[in-house]
Amino acid sequence: MKHNNSPRRPTLLVANRGEIAMRIMRTARAEGYRTIAIYSDPDRNAPHTRAADVAIGIGGRAPQESYLDIERVIAAAIRGGATAVHPGYGFLSENAGLARACIRSGLEFIGPPPEAIEAMANKRRAKALMEQAGVPCIPGFALPEQHSNGESEMLHAAAAIGFPLMVKAADGGGGRGMRLVENAEELPARLRSARSESKSAFGSDEIILEKALVDARHVEVQVFADCHGNIIHLGERDCSIQRRHQKIVEESPSPAVGADLRRRMGEAAVAAARACNYIGAGTVEFLLDRNGDFYFLEMNTRLQVEHPVTEMVTGLDLVAWQLAVARGEPLPISQQEVKLAGHAIEVRLYAEDPDNHFLPQSGEILHWQEPAAPGIRCDHAIATGGAVTPFYDPMLGKLIAHGRDREQARMRLLNALSRIEFIGPRNNFAFLQRVIDSPVFAAGGATTAFLAEQEELKPTGNPDHIDSAQHREAAIAATVMYRCALDPADCRSGRANWRNGDNSVPVYFCLQRDGRLFECRLRVHQGRSGIRVESGGENFDIEVVHMAGDRARLAVDGIECLTTFSLRGARLHLLMDGQQAQWEDHSHFPASAAQARSDGLIRAPMDGTLVELCVTADQAVQCGDTVAVIEAMKMEHPLKADCDGTVGELAARPGDQVRGGQVLARIEPVPQPTPSIT
Repeated sequence: MKHNNSPRRPTLLVANRGEIAMRIMRTARAEGYRTIAIYSDPDRNAPHTRAADVAIGIGGRAPQESYLDIERVIAAAIRGGATAVHPGYGFLSENAGLARACIRSGLEFIGPPPEAIEAMANKRRAKALMEQAGVPCIPGFALPEQHSNGESEMLHAAAAIGFPLMVKAADGGGGRGMRLVENAEELPARLRSARSESKSAFGSDEIILEKALVDARHVEVQVFADCHGNIIHLGERDCSIQRRHQKIVEESPSPAVGADLRRRMGEAAVAAARACNYIGAGTVEFLLDRNGDFYFLEMNTRLQVEHPVTEMVTGLDLVAWQLAVARGEPLPISQQEVKLAGHAIEVRLYAEDPDNHFLPQSGEILHWQEPAAPGIRCDHAIATGGAVTPFYDPMLGKLIAHGRDREQARMRLLNALSRIEFIGPRNNFAFLQRVIDSPVFAAGGATTAFLAEQEELKPTGNPDHIDSAQHREAAIAATVMYRCALDPADCRSGRANWRNGDNSVPVYFCLQRDGRLFECRLRVHQGRSGIRVESGGENFDIEVVHMAGDRARLAVDGIECLTTFSLRGARLHLLMDGQQAQWEDHSHFPASAAQARSDGLIRAPMDGTLVELCVTADQAVQCGDTVAVIEAMKMEHPLKADCDGTVGELAARPGDQVRGGQVLARIEPVPQPTPSIT
C-alpha cells in the first residue's frame, strides 16, 4: 500500500461571522488556504457559511453559547482539519484563552502571542506599561489590583482629575462600559451603569477613570510586527466621528496629521508594540488635541474593523500579511518603503435608527444590491432574503471610497451611498450621507464632539411637521400600491397600461409612515397611462413609465425617477434616492396613529434581557423618564416613557429574557387631545 506522507493542505478556520469572516476567507482562498466557517443556530444559512469550503455548526443562539465558546471553536477546528484559526474582530479576537487553546491543539493562531494580548487587554496594566515605554498617556486613576469596589476612592480621584471625565471598562472596548461624566453628581450612577455593562460584556466590572478630552480627535496608527524583530507602522486613521463611543466614519490619512506628526505618532505606536513584544497586526489608538499633543488610549491586539482604509492607501492586503507572519515569514517591506497614495474614507453600515438614539434594529432583508463604481469597495455579508438577528452586533458592512485626494474620495463615497439598494430594517445610510455631506466634515474639521455639535444631523424637533417632499413620497407610494393592486401580474411583466372601470371616481388611500397619516386621492387621467394624486392639498402628476418585478420608473411632474420596492400585504417598502421608507395602507383603519403611538405601553424594542426596572407601581412619571433598561446586541438600552402618567402594571422582572414587542410595563397616560389627519 502506498502511503501519502505529504503535509496537510493549509486550512483556515475563521472564528467569526458576517462581513469580516467573508473578507478573511477571500484572502485566504487567494493564498491557497482551504476555508472553514463556523455558525450558530441563527446563522445556519448566513452568507459567510456559503462562502466557505466547509461550514460547521457549533449550536447556540447567544454569543456566549456559540462564537464566544472556546471549546466549541477548537472542537470545530479539529473536526474540520484546520491548521490555523483566525479570530477576526470582536468575539474572541482579543482573548488570550483562545490563543493558548490554539497553541495547545497544534493550531496556528493568526494573531499576537497570548502574553501580548494579556499585556494590553487591561487598560490599567496597559497604561502602566506605556508610561514605562515613554508613550504619553492621559491623566487618570485606577484602583490597585485585587481592590474591592472602591467607590469612595473613585469619587475622591474624580475630584482631583476634574470634570468632564470618562468612566471606562478596564477589560473592554468598543464603547461598552464607557460613560462620559460631566459633573460629580452624575458619577455614582455612571459608575454603576458602566460596571453593570462591563460585567455583562466582558466578565469583569473593573473600572478606570480618565480625563475627558471632549474636543479632540481620535487618531490610531496601524502597526505590524514579525517574529524576526521587525516592527513598522502603516500610517494613521482618523476615527473621530463616533456614536455611543463607537466609530462610524474612518479615514486615512487624517486631515489633522502632517508628515512630522505622523512620524512622531508612528514612532510612539512602534514603541508601544515593542514594549509588549508584539507580533502581527495591531492598532495603537491616541487622542490628538488641538495643540498637536497626543495621548495613548489603548492598543487593539487584532485586525480592526476599519483596516480597509489602510489597505486602500497603501495597496497592501493586511490579512495576507497576517497569514505570512503567522507562517514565520518576515515583513515584506521596511518602514522606508511604506508609501501612502491618495485618500480613503470608510463608513460603517448599521441596522439602527439614527432618529431614535441609534437603537439597533432587526428584521428580514427584502432587497440588497451593493453599489459598483471606480474607487469603491463594499465589505459586507448582506443577502436578499437574509435577516438581521437581535443576537449580534447590528453592523451590516462597510463602504469604502478611495480617491486621488480627500475631496474625490468624499464625493465618490456620497455617490455610492446614494446608490445602495437596501430594503429591510431601518438603517443609518441616509444619516451617513448627511454626515459626509456636512460642511464641517468636508472641511476636515470633525472631532469627537462632531455628532453632539451638528444640529442639522439631529432628529427634527417637530415630528408631526410634513413638508411637500413627504407628500410627494406619499403620492408615489400610493401610486405603486394602486398599480400593484390593479393588476399584480403587470407588476411582474413590465406592462404599464391602466385599466380602471370608472376614471371619474377617485381612489382613496390613507397611508401611514413613521406614525403619521397621509390622505391621498388618485384619479386616472383620461386616455393616458398616468394619474393625478392629491396629498396635503398638493397635486402631483405621475406617469408609470415602466414597472417590472421590484422596480418602477415613474415620471413625477415630468421628472423621471427610479424606485425599488417590496410590497408585503398592506406594507410597502419603498427605496428612492438611496433612502428607504415604510408605508402601511390604513385606508380601512381610521384610528389615529397618534393614539396608537401614545398608548402608555413600554415594549421591548428587540429580543434581550431586562436588566433593570426603574419605576414602581403607582409611581408618577413624565414623558422621557427611564422606565426600564434592557440589554441587547451587547449594549444596554434605556426605555423611556412616551407620555406623562402613572405606572400601572409591571409585566416583567429584572433578569427575564424578553422578546421584541413584549410589554414590560404599562403607564396610564394623562389624556391628550387627538390630532387631525394630515
